[in-house]
Amino acid sequence: MIYNPECECMEPGARQKLQLANLKNLVETLYEKVPFYRARMDALGVRAADIHSLADIEKLPFTTKDDLRELYPHGLLACPKDRIVEVHMSSGTTGKPVVDEYTRKDIDIWRECMARTLAGGGCTKDDIVQNCYGYGLFTGGPGAHYGALAIGAEVLPMSSGNTARQLMVMRDFGSTMLTCTPSYALYMAEEAEAAGIDPRELPLCKGCFGAEPWSENMRKEIESRYGMKAHDVYGLTEIIGPGVSFECEAQRGLHINEDHFYPEIIDPESGRRLPMGERGELVFTTLTKEGTPLLRYRTRDITYFMDQPCSCGRTTIRMHRLFGRTDDMLIIRGVNVFPSQIEHALFEIEGTEPAYLIVVDRGAARLDEVELQVEVKQEFFSDETKGLENLRTKIQNMMKSKLQITVRVKLVEPKTIERSIGKAKRVIDNRKL
Repeated sequence: MIYNPECECMEPGARQKLQLANLKNLVETLYEKVPFYRARMDALGVRAADIHSLADIEKLPFTTKDDLRELYPHGLLACPKDRIVEVHMSSGTTGKPVVDEYTRKDIDIWRECMARTLAGGGCTKDDIVQNCYGYGLFTGGPGAHYGALAIGAEVLPMSSGNTARQLMVMRDFGSTMLTCTPSYALYMAEEAEAAGIDPRELPLCKGCFGAEPWSENMRKEIESRYGMKAHDVYGLTEIIGPGVSFECEAQRGLHINEDHFYPEIIDPESGRRLPMGERGELVFTTLTKEGTPLLRYRTRDITYFMDQPCSCGRTTIRMHRLFGRTDDMLIIRGVNVFPSQIEHALFEIEGTEPAYLIVVDRGAARLDEVELQVEVKQEFFSDETKGLENLRTKIQNMMKSKLQITVRVKLVEPKTIERSIGKAKRVIDNRKL
């Protein structure tokens, strides 16, 4: 289902004209209303009059998360304060939170983008959406809620946690669509099985999952456990929340809502723009936002773009599912490794559970050492020790073959590794202590 064919299937040339007009307006507004951007543009000697094509966006300054923290709480506000109707922000666990302030128009845009997102995952007015993203200042819960209401679906605003109650409601109310983090979806499946409930017998048939990187093999595990279609959703608080891009039924990349968010891929080291199909850091400019619009925001997420026609009929460019984040990337003895790569490899090994923890430390010789803790299905612990040793060796060889790193594998019993009702914690890097 395409929620807004006029915008999502627009002829690319017409969309680019719209993007350019909105980009010029944005640059003019930011120069006039936001001292931070005025100073940055003055330093570069650039004005709205210098933007003649979309390629000229390279003349404009980048924005980073550190900028947003320094400008907390209202330093990026581009409209009168009395026009703000809603505020969301990040958790701020590693510093001051980043703030997103919304006008009524911004909420309407967000609702539209999330309606497109859920529709891409198959949501219709006949669905019952169990929304297990967190509500409150976090954008996940409200974003999915707004989108489902725009479609006309019934919404169960469960938020995260209280898994036994989630499963009860899922059965009793006949939930057909699930929205949450992928790690929580798997955790709920585990809890259902432990309670004697077959997740495949639940009425769920579709899901939209995001808020953390997840591998293709993790998708297959979710789809297998529930017997559903699992779609990827992308967004971030700084831009608008979830709904920046989404998968359609083809599940071959995430369609970017380009009429609202102008995307770029850059080399994370040099800042140079990269061509279509080349992997790099994802950057977004909010073309239509009023409250706290951003120029060339560096997301730190790693992906690449695809512009081949999609079978769904949408004409927007797509981004590949995230490979990871520049700040999540581990450098192990000179080798770049993303946790999602380890996850993808683990899901190919029979006998492991979908839970793992990577612990990185410095050894006695000041060399990087990696311990990979992996949960193993219960039957392996009931088997001979030889079976566990064979599995441990298989995992070590897989990591060496696919990732070119040597890891010490620790096999642990099911449910030993701590679960999360939100974003899963996959890495403990003691080298930073």
